Amino acid sequence: MLNILPWHQILLSSFVRGASRISHRVLSSSDKMPPKRKAKKDDGKTPAPEEGSVGDTAQEDKPSPSKKQKVDEEEKGKKGKGGKGKKAPPRKEDTIETLPEGTDTSFPTEVNPEAKTTDGRKFTLKIASWNLNGIRAWYDKDKMSYIKESSPDILCVQETKCQEDQLPPGVLDKDYHIYWSPAEKAGYAGTGLYSKKKPIKVTYGLGIPKHDDEGRVITAEYEDFYMVNAYVPNSGKGLVRLKYRTEQWDCDFTDYLKKLDAKKPVIMCGDLNVSHTPVDLKNPTSNRNKTPGYTDKEREGFSKLLEEGFLDSFRVLYPNARDCWSFWTYMMNARAKNIGWRLDYFVISKRLQKDLCDSIIQQKVMGSDHCPIMLLMAGLK
Repeated sequence: MLNILPWHQILLSSFVRGASRISHRVLSSSDKMPPKRKAKKDDGKTPAPEEGSVGDTAQEDKPSPSKKQKVDEEEKGKKGKGGKGKKAPPRKEDTIETLPEGTDTSFPTEVNPEAKTTDGRKFTLKIASWNLNGIRAWYDKDKMSYIKESSPDILCVQETKCQEDQLPPGVLDKDYHIYWSPAEKAGYAGTGLYSKKKPIKVTYGLGIPKHDDEGRVITAEYEDFYMVNAYVPNSGKGLVRLKYRTEQWDCDFTDYLKKLDAKKPVIMCGDLNVSHTPVDLKNPTSNRNKTPGYTDKEREGFSKLLEEGFLDSFRVLYPNARDCWSFWTYMMNARAKNIGWRLDYFVISKRLQKDLCDSIIQQKVMGSDHCPIMLLMAGLK
């Protein structure tokens, strides 16, 4: 006997089967369902600030390395010398010493009229050095006020950027014998020397043609010493002159000074375009081997010079000094923030240490992107 369903049950059953077929067609109209997005894991860590840039979000004292350089440096840091995943141990010369609490880190920015040697002799000779970054622009701002107020016995200037026949008449001073060594290229490099006492002899350059067309060295001979004014070549943007600077200039310049020192003690000063140690610039880590003036090769070259019987007069007197800059870039308000470099030096023969009274960085004096530095000596003629 046939089971005949009531008409309303037949209609309901047909509706359910139809809905099931429609649902099946909708789901099979695409190959796959869109995958679910995975949430990024949060490891709870925040990026560490760039070492050597305390309080800053960007390097401001010299041009910053490119993003590629930063990535390359990070990868090198990860791998290190010890192999994949191992960091190379820090070099001693790249480590900033932690000083005991209470250590005096100050240094003089003004002349002490009572400055004396360790054996009590008062200074008799005042020598100043200043990178002017263009003597014409400097004169427009300074009007020779520094020379009039400081009255140094000898003033050595660098980066004059001016041919002798283009010098402003006002830079001449009747109280000084003045000597110029301009670069052959107009508006580039160049040095000058002012001396109250007429030197025995004045020479220009190192006596090596490949070095002597940029007006970088003036040597004045006095009775008791040689005065050498130097504007050392910058290694250039992208370190394009690093090889010339470190493999040719530094070697020949050191030999030149050694030959002079064999005859008489030497006082050498100027913009040496190197920060010798990590405490000689604000941001050593981010600049190392990327920025001219703070490559290992340039620093090693300066170390080799000192090893030949010379002293960094400032560090002899102030080994713990901090923030002792002599240069601040014009960019990004660096001088107001005191983000700078120590690039200017008085280097003396070791046997002159007994005559050393003071070595000063005159940070308050304006007029250039460098400030002047001054050396006080006793008993020299």
